Amino acid sequence: MASRNSFKFVMLPPHTDTTRGWAKRLAETVAEVRVVVAEDADTASREIVDAEAAFGWLGRELLATATKLRWLQAPQAAPPAGYYYPELVSHSVRVTNFREIYNDHIGAHILAFVLAFARGLHVFIPQQLRREWKKSPLETGDVVHLPEATALVVGAGGIGAEAARLLAAFGVTVLATDARRTAPPSGVSELHRPEALDALLPRADFVVLTVPHTPATEGFFNRARFQRMKRTAFFVNIGRGLTTRLDDLVAALEAGEIAGAALDVYEQEPLPREHPLWGLPNVLLTPHMAGHGPYLDERRFEIVADNCRAFAAGQPLRNEVDKAAWF
Repeated sequence: MASRNSFKFVMLPPHTDTTRGWAKRLAETVAEVRVVVAEDADTASREIVDAEAAFGWLGRELLATATKLRWLQAPQAAPPAGYYYPELVSHSVRVTNFREIYNDHIGAHILAFVLAFARGLHVFIPQQLRREWKKSPLETGDVVHLPEATALVVGAGGIGAEAARLLAAFGVTVLATDARRTAPPSGVSELHRPEALDALLPRADFVVLTVPHTPATEGFFNRARFQRMKRTAFFVNIGRGLTTRLDDLVAALEAGEIAGAALDVYEQEPLPREHPLWGLPNVLLTPHMAGHGPYLDERRFEIVADNCRAFAAGQPLRNEVDKAAWF
């Protein structure tokens, strides 16, 4: 049996009752960890000096004084821009995140968007609000026959793979791009490198973005890419808002270059009340809540606890991040 070493784990501010509860549970369940809850910046500065591990947002000043730090647990699946800065990227500290905890919830949200478009709900819901009884043509109307449809999932990580599995269950042919996978996950008919995106866009009836915001993906969905899509295709973004230029999306929708769009994330959040997306008839919007659902805090705690045990035993950590790529 591998030997285990005790270590100091500093939980950085700000805190909630949830994170304070995690500290108590960690102390009770992982004998090797000595948890310190730093309630303010002064305490964090003092305690980080000899800590081997930490949880939270670690700024430059704290990193500069962290002489023993070897592991940092990020407080989110994909922390916002600024979390990974040059000094942290070049530092030897390993970073882990909370990816994988949203797969089922966001996968279901993606499917809800696709089914809504496939069955014309983006047409019928506004009609309902107008108390208007108006059927679409019987044979074609506002229906996409899913067994004859193709979806392109841009980013086949945990969320993208779950979306692919659900889409395939409805008979959709699923194409995917991914920077890391070498074999297609269940439900994916073709897996390609990200460089193939432009060639794949004209084949898709649904384009689904699940990629994180990174230096490579910032603003990468722009007018030129919308123009490569079918005029009958729908665009879905549940990854990160900064991957998609909203002005370009509005222009593409108004020009009829794509059939519609569903968004859960936006370049600016909250989406301003005056933004033209609110008024477009072929758009579905949700307020950055695709990941909402039960068991999330327990899943987060399990990752922290598993990584504490692994760190004490000198074993690989769950969800280790490529810091330069931000994910």
